[in-house]
Amino acid sequence: MRDEVEKALSRIRPALQADGGDVELVEVTDEGVVRVRLTGACRGCPLSRMTLEMSIAEELKKQVPGVKEVEAI
Repeated sequence: MRDEVEKALSRIRPALQADGGDVELVEVTDEGVVRVRLTGACRGCPLSRMTLEMSIAEELKKQVPGVKEVEAI
């Protein structure tokens, strides 16, 4: 599943990078939890929680069957 998550993140990244941010995959657990690290402008942005929930998590769940939860670390 890690490869599928990486591919999905590569489709999400351009939107984040356009605003000076990015996302890094840290871990994919057997239980379907994806852990990511927001970097660049996303790291300190007050809207990063919304970006994680409304953009990253939503897209990963749509594109990769088995993703149950997405956490930022």
